[in-house]
Amino acid sequence: MATTAETLTFTYKGKNRKGEKVDGELRSHNLAGAKSQLRKQGVISTSIRKKSKPMFSHDKKVVPADIAIFTRQLATMMKAGVPLVQSFEIVADGSDKPKMRDLIFEVRDNVSAGGGFAAALRKHPRQFDDLFCSLVESGETAGALETMLDRVATYKEKTEQLKAKIKKALTYPIAVLVVALVVTAILLIKVVPIFAETFSGFGADLPAFTLFVLGLSETMQEYWILVLLVICGGLVGFREARFRSEKFAYAVDAAMLKIPIIGIIVYNSIIARFARTLSTTFSAGVPIVDALESVAGAAGNRLYSIAIMKIRDEVMTGIQLQQAIKNRNMFPTLLQQMTAIGEESGALDEMLEKAATHYEEAVDNSVDNLTSLLEPLIMSVLGVLVGGLLIAMYMPIFQLGNVV
Repeated sequence: MATTAETLTFTYKGKNRKGEKVDGELRSHNLAGAKSQLRKQGVISTSIRKKSKPMFSHDKKVVPADIAIFTRQLATMMKAGVPLVQSFEIVADGSDKPKMRDLIFEVRDNVSAGGGFAAALRKHPRQFDDLFCSLVESGETAGALETMLDRVATYKEKTEQLKAKIKKALTYPIAVLVVALVVTAILLIKVVPIFAETFSGFGADLPAFTLFVLGLSETMQEYWILVLLVICGGLVGFREARFRSEKFAYAVDAAMLKIPIIGIIVYNSIIARFARTLSTTFSAGVPIVDALESVAGAAGNRLYSIAIMKIRDEVMTGIQLQQAIKNRNMFPTLLQQMTAIGEESGALDEMLEKAATHYEEAVDNSVDNLTSLLEPLIMSVLGVLVGGLLIAMYMPIFQLGNVV
């Protein structure tokens, strides 16, 4: 049975006031509510039933990028003077994801029932985090919801762009490495055994490198399922350990910052996220102490989350933000200077926004440079793996003349 919080989709057929046949879909908490909606619209229903869900659903889940688009569209609607509830309907109709539409309609129904916008968002913590809800609540309280939604939309868009750049930096080399390993495994399991049969009739000792590759091939043929399970288990175990163990997650985050080139990209992205989040929360009128707590949750790195919480504690004792940041010795001098200028001029949010833009551009440039550097390196790795196997297989053939 559906609860009052669940919104269902109903399909109907009937006749309107002119006697014309009509059909369509509507949303309601229950069948009685759906019939009531049709009566208000002047539709006499001949058939109305709950829309069944397909047995095998291929609906894509709601991702942060969808929330960023939703926020931008909602901000645009409200700036144009469209009422909030009607804005929900327009944005939902324009979404091509059923799950996103359902989410928007649920928020709309909660707001229509008299609840606040922020309160409706808090019922969906997986899609709307505490920072998002707090900013919306600040906008509602100040009577400037459309302005705040515009700021939140900009924040979400910049955050997603930054995430996309990081994924771009990591996805390409990982994908190529996986392909290289798969090709190598296929060669060891399918191709090398053919050479092994040929070598068995040579009647001479094989080179050490060839024997090593043949031994590796025999191992892969016999235990390839076990190797695959170990790799998959290792990846799952790594993810679970990072999720469940703070110490392990802290160690991983610390190691990420020390990886050549990648570490610089991660570092700049953390600084950009710190400046962008603090700028957005501070401009929304959130007290600096509360803003720093939100920033710590959005840092994306345990080392910096802990450091930001220590900055918050120092600010609570009366120390200036710039000095508290400097005391941590983990933030760049440029950020410290721009924070100091912002505090002195009373334009901290503007200075932090400029700092965020600077470090976002630094991430973008680093990603482009990394891509350029990795292309020849990846080709070299592929050449070593595949070429090494080929050399190992052809070395005995090259030495065949010594046997004859």
